Amino acid sequence: MAAVVHMQVSMRHKIVGGVVGGLAGGVVFGALMGVMGMLPMVASLVGGNDALIGFLVHMVISAVIGAGFGLIFGPRSTHFGQGALWGLVYGAIWWVLGPLVIMPSMMGMGVQFGAALSVPMLMSLMGHLLYGVIAGLVFAWFIKQGTGWEG
Repeated sequence: MAAVVHMQVSMRHKIVGGVVGGLAGGVVFGALMGVMGMLPMVASLVGGNDALIGFLVHMVISAVIGAGFGLIFGPRSTHFGQGALWGLVYGAIWWVLGPLVIMPSMMGMGVQFGAALSVPMLMSLMGHLLYGVIAGLVFAWFIKQGTGWEG
């Protein structure tokens, strides 16, 4: 049986690793959102309608959510398989929170659970899952670089 190695990562490195992973996932997901024409809607969260503004807003959100990943799932994501798995879970959580609850509520539409099985929402689910997997993999890569090990 393989020995289990227990390593701790400082809170700062969990956050930085999460931000790095979140930005990586955000670039890929943001590119997909751009192709689908969704970035102007994201820009509307800050009163804009330009795709570039939407992409910048999306990247800020990606970084913040990535930091959350590092704090919540970072201790469980020190290997690539774990990072991908927990990233998938985190992406699914944010699909529910983001486009089904927070964003439509901010736009005065209320929660959108009834729209969850629509084609646009299922495409959004795929984007969020992709974001999460990339964020988790990049987080694990960042941690494996030896940055921030305390143990």
